[in-house]
Amino acid sequence: MKHKLSLLFFFVLLFYAGMNLLAQDEEKIVYYQMEPLDDSLFIKIQEEMFIDPPDPKAEIIVDLRDPNNQTLMIKGTLYPLLALSPETRAKVIMYPFKIDLMNDVTFTSVFTNVFEKMKFKKIVQPPTKTQISSNTSYINPYLQLFGGERFGIPIKKDIGISFGLGTPYSGPLETGFIEANFHILGFRVGMFANIQAFTLLKDNNNFNNLYTTQGMQFAYVLPFGNFFEISYQKISREFTDEEVKILRDKYGLPDLNYYPKLTQGSYLNWEFRYPIKVFGATRGKFYVAKYMNEWHFGYTGRELSLAGSTFDLRIDAMPSSPDRNPQYVLDIVVQKILESWGFSAFALGPSAIFSKTENGSFGVTSMFVNMRLKVGTSL
Repeated sequence: MKHKLSLLFFFVLLFYAGMNLLAQDEEKIVYYQMEPLDDSLFIKIQEEMFIDPPDPKAEIIVDLRDPNNQTLMIKGTLYPLLALSPETRAKVIMYPFKIDLMNDVTFTSVFTNVFEKMKFKKIVQPPTKTQISSNTSYINPYLQLFGGERFGIPIKKDIGISFGLGTPYSGPLETGFIEANFHILGFRVGMFANIQAFTLLKDNNNFNNLYTTQGMQFAYVLPFGNFFEISYQKISREFTDEEVKILRDKYGLPDLNYYPKLTQGSYLNWEFRYPIKVFGATRGKFYVAKYMNEWHFGYTGRELSLAGSTFDLRIDAMPSSPDRNPQYVLDIVVQKILESWGFSAFALGPSAIFSKTENGSFGVTSMFVNMRLKVGTSL
């Protein structure tokens, strides 16, 4: 009998404690950093503070600890919270994705804190409307030193120009390819040439490089969303026999039958891509492509947000080529490393190519610092 009474008392006590926990309000976070996962809200906040241009990935810290002096800090500059409209102020206070800056650091938090900051519900989201438009998908405010998407400037809606260093799939110091294009209604026409200085910066493992002369190119994005692009490239000046011999003798490895790729003739290229947001990226896509008779698979994303950090990520795999060894490109460039306007406009980080090296083993064939500039607001 005593055992049953004790058990009953235990369940009553447990029920009482549970009800108390449910009745308690969740502890409010009063000093926090807003995770940059809502581009429209971040732009709205800065527009109301007359910050031009607004940065959708700006560091915003909210301080509600003093009811009489509530503030928010945007990229190091302090503003009164009351300067915001009541609607925007309410969204800031009720913002669901907060990094609590008052959490105490413990012996275990050094391992767990980074996971607590991750917002797994925001890993994958739909892209922006601009990214799925076949006419305006070229518009891109990011200018990158090596490879990646082309830097695209709109002249008027679906009319604009684009510019790129390296091919869309190349890595650091792999090629001197450079291109400029004119865009209208999903069509693209342009020219490409070569800058030798890029490949001359590297002394070894040049046997897997791509060398070109100059030529013309034409492309069209099918009008069923920004999913499929087909293009044609024509070399207007072929390598002379002497140039071919110099490049093959200088950079080739006859014992291993490794030789650089020299563009010639014409190429029919295509790319199938699926625009998508990963970790709140302002611009991103998965793709499969055939470019200059070489297969490419990969992902590229701009301004991904993870655990309070903002970075660009590019992964490209070239598993098959009739001329070169398979290779794999990895770019990680990190934002928020400079002050003032460079806080969001400039990103810097390592870029590497992995493939067979001169001794025949798999390793790093090229590594350099990659950087990019953001010349306009994100899309």
